[in-house]
Amino acid sequence: MILMDKKKRLFEQFPPVSTEEWMEKINADLKGADFNKKLVWKTRDGLSVMPFYRQEDTVRLPHSNLLPGDFPFTRGVQVAGNNWLIRQDITVTDYKAANRKALDILMRGITSLSFMIADPESVNNKNIALLLGGIHPESVELNFSVAGKAKELLAALKEWLRETRADMSQVKVMVSADPLGRLAANGTLCVPVEEGLDYLADLVRECAGEPGLRCLEPAGTLFSNAGAGPVAELAYTLALGSEYLAALTARGISADDAAGAMRFTLGIGSDFFPEIARLRAARMLWAAIVKEYGAADDGSAYMHIHAVTGRWNKTLYDPYVNMLRTQTEAMSAVLGGAESVTVEPFDTVFRSAGEFSERIARNQQLLLMEEAHLDKVADPGAGSYYIEELTSMMAGEAWKIFLEIEQQGGFLASLRKGIIQDRISASAAARKADMARRKEVLLGTNQYPDFRESRAPEHDPDRLFSDYRSSADHEVQPIIPARGADGFERLRLATENSGRRPVVFMLTTGDLTMRRARAQFSSNFFAVAGYEVRDNNGFEKVADGVNAALEAKADIIVLCSSDEEYATVAKEAFTITAGRAVVVVAGNPPCMDDLKAAGLDHFISIRSNVLETLEMFNRILGIN
Repeated sequence: MILMDKKKRLFEQFPPVSTEEWMEKINADLKGADFNKKLVWKTRDGLSVMPFYRQEDTVRLPHSNLLPGDFPFTRGVQVAGNNWLIRQDITVTDYKAANRKALDILMRGITSLSFMIADPESVNNKNIALLLGGIHPESVELNFSVAGKAKELLAALKEWLRETRADMSQVKVMVSADPLGRLAANGTLCVPVEEGLDYLADLVRECAGEPGLRCLEPAGTLFSNAGAGPVAELAYTLALGSEYLAALTARGISADDAAGAMRFTLGIGSDFFPEIARLRAARMLWAAIVKEYGAADDGSAYMHIHAVTGRWNKTLYDPYVNMLRTQTEAMSAVLGGAESVTVEPFDTVFRSAGEFSERIARNQQLLLMEEAHLDKVADPGAGSYYIEELTSMMAGEAWKIFLEIEQQGGFLASLRKGIIQDRISASAAARKADMARRKEVLLGTNQYPDFRESRAPEHDPDRLFSDYRSSADHEVQPIIPARGADGFERLRLATENSGRRPVVFMLTTGDLTMRRARAQFSSNFFAVAGYEVRDNNGFEKVADGVNAALEAKADIIVLCSSDEEYATVAKEAFTITAGRAVVVVAGNPPCMDDLKAAGLDHFISIRSNVLETLEMFNRILGIN
């Protein structure tokens, strides 16, 4: 009682402050600066996010008062914690070897296995039994992917489950089929689309009535790994799911059975809080779609989500930074309520993962579960004014894009018209342009490269780059995977493969503050291309700096000084160099036109397109 009185007296010292009062204080502190330009930021999808939110902002949000398990499942269905499954992929070329690996990683914390069968013709009862020997089906989720032969695979799995006398109410088995996703990825199917959907309908009928079996997995990773933003990926994935509902119900399958056969795969990007909100928005929107198709059971409208760390922001250079990227992505997925998560190994974009990178990927999730205890709280984002508002905004924007696709006739019609491909290509191009100007940073690649990293890690070029070649057999234009770093990586690999490493010499002189700041900027700028950068403490005389640069056999001399001093320093350096090296001025000084008239052509600054500028220097230096 005494404690409560103390708390009451404490709060009385802090009277409520209205939003209007906060805004008055903020505007006063801004001293006339524009509030929207200074403090309102834009998400990757263009959503305007306020610098603060208050309880009153959530009053108008219908989902803010829901509990876990409440329709439309914004908060998921778990009420006693947040137990997600830790998944790892195994490529199956040798069934016995794949079984040994599966049994091994099950002892290392994995609770969900994904078998990617390389040869469809190898699928039979004997091989499936060999693959799953010693695995307890009620204790681990089992996922299978095979290009064709899905019916045969499902039949073999059912036979194995019968022989092991598995409790079908406890098993979780997915035979992943996504024919429209395969069409979008490859540009064609091995059978006509309608025939492929007929085949899918047969699969769904085989799974109907078996709560532990699913066979339809619309994958949003196709879109995000090609450059689509988080909201766009969600909208396209919802449209894909809706197309399947329409196709299956048209073939006599109930909405409940069609939706019950599905689990979605979503890619998770680097936008920490928006990604949390996006998974919550995904469940909300999917529930609304399923109910529109006439599902009788609310539970059928629950969106089962598997999350995979994205590839768009993964890099070849400074590759261990990829671990930091996948860690925040995994946290977003877990806090957003994904039922299972795959953390791809840090080197998966440029080579086949090895034992070390696979172990690290497993342990990243184990750290989140066993040490960060993120499995202890159901929907920890609930009640956060910021996340609740983000959930609503992302749902609204995704729904808008979804309706635009529906107005074009749905996912398949939009794919055939090239609408989705064109939007993703435009998004990827815009994001790459931001990376070229370092508006979007990839640490170690387009900003702050590791100066000690003289060569790229061992890699497979065919895995690293996706070079699209059109084909007359394509029914639709394929959605091509891409990464934000690929332009910079091609640039730097060209430098490495040239057989020489150009030397860039920082000629620092004059004003101490400006020369150090510009030398640091310029060193990072040129190191991005893999050039050898030589910084210096400074030179009293320009001639001494030029001579030192020429003695160092510099290919490029970067002048680092103040704007005021460039008028004389730059001309002097250029004259003394006499064409024996490329002279570059760090900055955009007011005397630029005068310097250009004197023969100085090269200037770098924060407004430079880093990629295009470095490609130009490669050409000047004879590097193709």
